[in-house]
Amino acid sequence: MKLQAEESGVRLDVFLAEGLENMSRSAAQRLLEAGAVTLDGKPLRKQDRTVAGAVYSVELPEVREVSIEPKELPLDVVWEDGDLLVINKPKGLVVHPAPGHWDDTLVNALMFHCRDSLSGINGELRPGIVHRIDKDTSGLLIVAKNDFAHQALAEQLQDHSLSRTYEAVVKGGFKEDSGTVDAPIGRHPVDRKKMAVTEKNSRPAVTHWRVLERFGQYTLVECRLETGRTHQIRVHMAHIHHPLLGDTVYGSPRPELGLDSQCLHARELRFRHPRTGEEITVSCPRPAWFEAVLEKLRRA
Repeated sequence: MKLQAEESGVRLDVFLAEGLENMSRSAAQRLLEAGAVTLDGKPLRKQDRTVAGAVYSVELPEVREVSIEPKELPLDVVWEDGDLLVINKPKGLVVHPAPGHWDDTLVNALMFHCRDSLSGINGELRPGIVHRIDKDTSGLLIVAKNDFAHQALAEQLQDHSLSRTYEAVVKGGFKEDSGTVDAPIGRHPVDRKKMAVTEKNSRPAVTHWRVLERFGQYTLVECRLETGRTHQIRVHMAHIHHPLLGDTVYGSPRPELGLDSQCLHARELRFRHPRTGEEITVSCPRPAWFEAVLEKLRRA
């Protein structure tokens, strides 16, 4: 694939991590060490810097055989065709296999549902997964069935034409009805398991928010992602002093209103179909647990 640099002087591993969805700096460095990134046919090193306007060639590695076991698990498929499907993921379902969750994840269920029809661009532990949502976030997730669809959807993520809209309950009230958080996100300087708004080793991040309903000490907001950084909504809302209700990582360390995880739901996706170019909009209602929280707040 090709990536064009918009500015000069950026380290190539940083440039690749920013330009390729779900690409970490360590993975970008491995590509560079393998000679998979070239300019005018010349392999480049991780310490090399970008030149504005230059077009870099990136050869992604061959897909390795997946060793994940397919497993029949309930899947709420809200849209599907030969190229992709959209899943309504329940709260609590892990997306990717990891220690403690090797055979009960969304990927295991997808491998059973799709059989041999999943893209492999993201390597053996993330077949078909175009973008991510946290374990305790519910809602919509796109899955690509082939590399053509995956690449096209990844490009839409990169140019921000794939729109993702969430709903969240946050702490505190707002004077304004809407706003934007434009603040870079990177690893927390002390706690490496967390993300933070920071200028050091960070990537640009933009979240647009809008008030939907006010409850005194809490507010229901709509959040539209312009970028897709890890924990972006949770970090950005905490940054403006409105952490998500139930978020014990970025908000109160103690459970609130009976919730021990963030009150966050991926409500809507809008994208161009990778093969037909048709504008697709998929939405799903709030889950029962989210509605129960809202009813409790309305009665308070």
